[in-house]
Amino acid sequence: MNKNIIALGLVSFFTDMASSMVTTILPIYIVFILHEGVDKLGFVIALATFVSYAFRILFGYISDRYQIVKPLVVTGYFISAITKPMLYFTSSWHTIALLRGVERIGKSVRSASKDKLISNYAATNKSGATFGFHKTLDIAGELSGAIITFVVFWQLGKNIEIFQALFAWTLLPGILATLIVLFFVHDSPTTPSQETKVLSIRPDYRLLPMLGLYFGFTFFMFDTSFYLIKAKELGYGMELIPLLIVFLTLVQTLFSYVIGVKVDEFGAKKVLIIAFGFGIIAMGSLYLDQVILAFLFLGIFLVASLNSLRSHISDHAHNKATVYGFLYGGVAISASLGAMMIGLIWQHFGEHNAILIALSGAIFIFTLTLVLYKRLF
Repeated sequence: MNKNIIALGLVSFFTDMASSMVTTILPIYIVFILHEGVDKLGFVIALATFVSYAFRILFGYISDRYQIVKPLVVTGYFISAITKPMLYFTSSWHTIALLRGVERIGKSVRSASKDKLISNYAATNKSGATFGFHKTLDIAGELSGAIITFVVFWQLGKNIEIFQALFAWTLLPGILATLIVLFFVHDSPTTPSQETKVLSIRPDYRLLPMLGLYFGFTFFMFDTSFYLIKAKELGYGMELIPLLIVFLTLVQTLFSYVIGVKVDEFGAKKVLIIAFGFGIIAMGSLYLDQVILAFLFLGIFLVASLNSLRSHISDHAHNKATVYGFLYGGVAISASLGAMMIGLIWQHFGEHNAILIALSGAIFIFTLTLVLYKRLF
């Protein structure tokens, strides 16, 4: 395994440790500590998701156009590292939304260029395994962050000061990740000069049907935050909520590399369809109040869908960073609009109606994918 891939995996490990310390508790903090509604949580998720993904189109284009890779990666990680701890000072959903938006800008800046860097260092015909390896460390970081949160709640309590302290402590892994990418990751080996590159997007149009169906599916898939709120409403204690994230990330860690290898073996398109099936089972389990099963199948869906798409773009895209940016931009629009819709329906009509509508939509997209498979793919 290339040493740059390993270093980038460690960067993602520490970054996602910090991110997990935030996302594991933020839904509970907003709804049950600050006593804001689920609709407000939906707005926070929507804003963070939109900012996180939408600007990846711009920065992916910049990376390809001007052949800038590592500087964008370093800048993005630094922005995220210094903004997560600032949640310590929040006391309303408005300030949380603002800070989450700024922090997600950091992810926008780095993501497409990071994927391009991984792709450039991946061995020939091993992009699925490479992205699977990277995702494994990524998810292992989430796992460690959730475990830290559980231990803190278990030992120190669950009052507002503990929530805020956890936000502040995210500074340490965030800065460590920034230092690793700054000093131990080399710039893209495909950067021949500082001259701009004339882009031709037309060769990448053939990837649009696959991406479009994925965007439709993500519109209806619940964000993890809604799974956590559902668990809390079913009676799971606040100290047990981090363990659900531990379980989710453990599932992803165990399956990520294996699924990456299967992507290389069977093809990204088939694996994506299977991922859609797991997503539907996850939503169905949530509707039936089977929270553990819902988290199990959600974890498989997340790694299978993302690994297959990232590998497919790596193998077939002409302008990799641009297409990665388009992937994340499409997710920005679909997932953020979906989160707003779910939050409003949940708040005003109840969680069962919200889940039923989302589940019906996901089944429709899955059926459409099967019908159009040979024609579009």
